[in-house]
Amino acid sequence: MARSWLGRAARHGAVAVLLAPVSLAASGETGAPSSVRILIDSPAPGARVAERVHQARIEGSAAAEATGPTRFDVMLAIDVSQSTRAASGVDIDRDGVVGVNPRHELLPPGAFPPDVLSTDPDDSILHAEINAARALLDSLDGRRVRVGVVTFAGEMDPVTGLRKRLDQSDAWLEVPLTEDFDEVRRGLVAVLARGARGATNYAAGIRLGIRELAALNGAVSAPRPDARKVILFLSDGTPTFPVDKGSVSDPGDVEAAVRAARLAQTAGITINTYALGAGALQYPKAVTELARVTLGTYTPVQNPGDIVVLLQGISFANIEDVVFTNLSTGDFSTDVRLNPDGSFYGYVPVREGENRVRVSALASDGTRSSVEFDFQFAEEGLSDREKLRELERLRRVTKELLLKREADRIEAFREEQRKEMTLEAIEE
Repeated sequence: MARSWLGRAARHGAVAVLLAPVSLAASGETGAPSSVRILIDSPAPGARVAERVHQARIEGSAAAEATGPTRFDVMLAIDVSQSTRAASGVDIDRDGVVGVNPRHELLPPGAFPPDVLSTDPDDSILHAEINAARALLDSLDGRRVRVGVVTFAGEMDPVTGLRKRLDQSDAWLEVPLTEDFDEVRRGLVAVLARGARGATNYAAGIRLGIRELAALNGAVSAPRPDARKVILFLSDGTPTFPVDKGSVSDPGDVEAAVRAARLAQTAGITINTYALGAGALQYPKAVTELARVTLGTYTPVQNPGDIVVLLQGISFANIEDVVFTNLSTGDFSTDVRLNPDGSFYGYVPVREGENRVRVSALASDGTRSSVEFDFQFAEEGLSDREKLRELERLRRVTKELLLKREADRIEAFREEQRKEMTLEAIEE
C-alpha cells in the first residue's frame, strides 16, 4: 500500500515530487523494463496453514530490480534550529489542545513572552519531527534496515549573528547506524530533551550523514557495502549557515548544501527531502536541489505536523503496491501492509484444502511482477462465538483499509490527469 501515502498526502496538502528520472532510468531508452523481485517468507510452498478463520496470512518482501540491494542504511537528518520551536499545527501530544504561534494570533500584548513560538511546546515542529521518526521506526524491519540519527543547527553569536567559532560543529551524531531501534528511540528522546536552538546549516547535516553512511574517516557506524544508503532530510526552513549571518539565507549557504549533496551522490547516497511549513509549496531551491542532485524525492509539507503521517509513506524499495489473489477461489485481497523497505504482510481469503495464491507487486516505474505458490489450509477448532468475534475483527480492519484505498484511488486518478496535462503541454 505504498500508494496509500499519496491519499494521506492529498488530505494533508502535500505531494511528493520525484525529482529523479526514475522511469527513464529504470526502463532505459532501449525499452528494456526493470523487473520486480518478490520473495515469500511464509507460508512455504506446500506448507500446511491453520488459522482461526478462512484467511491466510502471507509475509514477504518486494523490490524493484533497479533498486539493487534489499538491505538499507537510513540516516535521519533532523533540523533542530530555533525555528523548530514554532507550532506545528497539529496536536502532537494529543492533549486535546493544538498549540499555536502567538506571533500569528490576535492575542493581547504580553499574553506570552516574545520567545514563545508555540502555546503548547509539545506541539512544536521539533516534536512533530521526532514523532515522525518514531512512527517510521514502527514500520521498519531491523533485519533489513539500519537507522541512524543526525541533527543540525548552528550556534550563532547573539551580537553579531555570525557563527560563534569558525571551527564549530553545526551537526551532531545522535545515534550511529544500528538495527537496534530502541537505541534510536532513546536517541530521539535525548534530542527532545535538549530542545531547539541556533541557525540552520544544511551542509553540516548532510556531510555528517555522508560520513556515517559511507564509513569515511571518523565514522562511528560500521560499514555495510551491500546496503542501499538513504538520507531522510527534514527541515522547516532554508539554510542560513555556514556563510555570513545565521538569520539570513545567503546564496553561499545554498551552494554549500548543494555541494554536500553532490558528495552524497558520488558516494551513492540518495537524499529524500521534506520541507515543513507554508513556504514548502514554493519549492525552495536548497531542498529541491538536494533531492534532484541525488535522484531523490522532494515532499512539501505545508502543515508541519503532518510529517508524522507523511514520513511513513517513503518507499526505499521503489514498490508502489502489493496485492494477493487466490487463484483457487477467485478472491482478490488488497488488505496488505507495505512497509518502506518493501516488506509486506496481509491476509487472503482461502478455502479448506489446497489453495494456489498469486502475489503481485507494482514498482514505481510502472513495471510489475508476480509469483505463485500452493499451500494447504485447515481451519483451527474454535467455537462459533470465537469465529464470529475473529471475523468481526478482520472485517473492521478491512473496512478501515478500504476507506483508505478509496482516497488513494481518487488521488491516483488526479495524478494521472495531472500527468496527461503536463504531457499535452510539453507536446504543444
